[in-house]
Amino acid sequence: MNYKEQYNHWLNSEYVDSATKEELKVITDEKEIEDRFYRDLEFGTGGLRGVIGAGTNRMNIYTVGKASQGLADYLLKTYNKEISVSIAYDSRIMSKEFADRTAGVLCANGIKVNLFESLRPTPMLSYTVRHLKSQAGIVITASHNPKKYNGYKVYGEDGGQVTDNGAKVILSCINNLQDFSSVKFMELEEAKEKGLLNIIGEDVDKTYYEKVKALTIREELVKNSAKDLKIIYTPIHGSGNIPVRRVLSELGYENVTIVKEQELPDGNFPTAPAPNPENAAVFELALELAKDQNPDVIFGTDPDCDRIGVVVKESSGAYRILTGNQTGVLLAHYITSSLRDLGKLPNNAAVIKTIVTSEMTRRICSSFDVEMIDVLTGFKYIGEKIKEFEESNSNTFLFGFEESYGCLSGTFVRDKDAVIGAMLICEMALYYKSKGMSLYDALIKLYEEYGYFKENLVSLELEGKEGQEKIQKAIEYLRSSMKSEINNVKLAKAMDYKLSVEKDLVNNTETEIHLPKSNVLKFILEDGSWFVVRPSGTEPKMKVYVSVVGESLEDADKKCEEFTKNVMAVVNEACNS
Repeated sequence: MNYKEQYNHWLNSEYVDSATKEELKVITDEKEIEDRFYRDLEFGTGGLRGVIGAGTNRMNIYTVGKASQGLADYLLKTYNKEISVSIAYDSRIMSKEFADRTAGVLCANGIKVNLFESLRPTPMLSYTVRHLKSQAGIVITASHNPKKYNGYKVYGEDGGQVTDNGAKVILSCINNLQDFSSVKFMELEEAKEKGLLNIIGEDVDKTYYEKVKALTIREELVKNSAKDLKIIYTPIHGSGNIPVRRVLSELGYENVTIVKEQELPDGNFPTAPAPNPENAAVFELALELAKDQNPDVIFGTDPDCDRIGVVVKESSGAYRILTGNQTGVLLAHYITSSLRDLGKLPNNAAVIKTIVTSEMTRRICSSFDVEMIDVLTGFKYIGEKIKEFEESNSNTFLFGFEESYGCLSGTFVRDKDAVIGAMLICEMALYYKSKGMSLYDALIKLYEEYGYFKENLVSLELEGKEGQEKIQKAIEYLRSSMKSEINNVKLAKAMDYKLSVEKDLVNNTETEIHLPKSNVLKFILEDGSWFVVRPSGTEPKMKVYVSVVGESLEDADKKCEEFTKNVMAVVNEACNS
């Protein structure tokens, strides 16, 4: 059916409620109708994510129900045993309703559901899948997106996000459903009576908190001095408030001030329209508090508490928001050096980062004789590597992070975890404080030792059908028509992750890239600078990542600004080709 036929189908379907039909009837803009119905909301490796509203290309109880029925069909085909699925949700608009709908569909298919009693962070769902030995997990969240979005993330039995192959099979099961009449549903009260629905909470929470606290590295330092660290924390209206505070409190961090205006869950995000710790605006209230509190560290977690942003004080007294790369390299160095100092660094230790994350990590790992492994963008690939390590006994996972403010230590969670991140950041700040240093001092010391790395990210927002087509066209243009130099610096390597080919442009040779196929291009220049172009997997954006190495902070800043300008000129030309 074309978009207009789909639109009329919804208006006439006996399975669509009257309120949804009324929402559709008042739309007069034909472009709006087309955008809502020109495709089904795409089920990718991250599950579903989209704008809340009526239509096949929107997040609503019908698209969520259809995805859940497809997932149920996949699970029933895959497992010849009793199946259970664990479900969590965050503070977003409609999150609880979508979680309840998902549970009702799964239970109607005879699948047991473990549903959290109230909102929980995404990483707690990842943990719960493994802890309760579920065959799958679902968390209702759109992570750090604005309030109009929600999403549906699917996890495998290893606790990691479903990766490419699994997502394709689930998608085929969803596509096999002809219409909403194929979607089964059971009221939750009936599901409880039949023993198909288990409400979970504190019993699971406690086991997770104990495992998080066990990741403490310098136990004596924390035990004796945690009370001395001054902290400001904002949950940004999300699910991190209780878990983060509880873990810190139980470890002895008594001096924690919460940003009151951002403390309580609220899917409208009244103080932070873009509730992403990458955005400086989310820390404005915390920085106001800091004028009186003078904290050692400030941090904030996004709505589903899998990302964490950190603010530190410079030697001048001004506060600086760290990038995800800066937080990541600080933690990578702290964890590795601390384990070495304590004689606990494994011989086969490995740090994992994504291909768009700072190469400073490679130099740090090399200095400790620790292997550093690159994966595609998306924390699911870090989770996949942890699983590989376990199966092959090849490496011991030490730490993983990506530039987009996500990190993980430990293996009981298989996704980025801001509860763990908050705990380790506090320990790291405490350690440097004991040495008379701030986290900013520590970062400068790392730059002096390993090089002045500077990264930048530019996101081109291209919404709707036309935007998606423009993104694909631009990447194809760069794939086939990329210039041989940028601002008189020649390209040294061109890496095409869709074709799995790395071209050495200096020696005119090709090698195979042994990573899953993805429509991503990376170009490395002869001076060591590089840039990556990729479509976002979760937002209507094309993302451009750039990186340079300078002789000083000022030189790196200048180089990065100039390189970004030159790269964007190339990308804009591709967009308008």
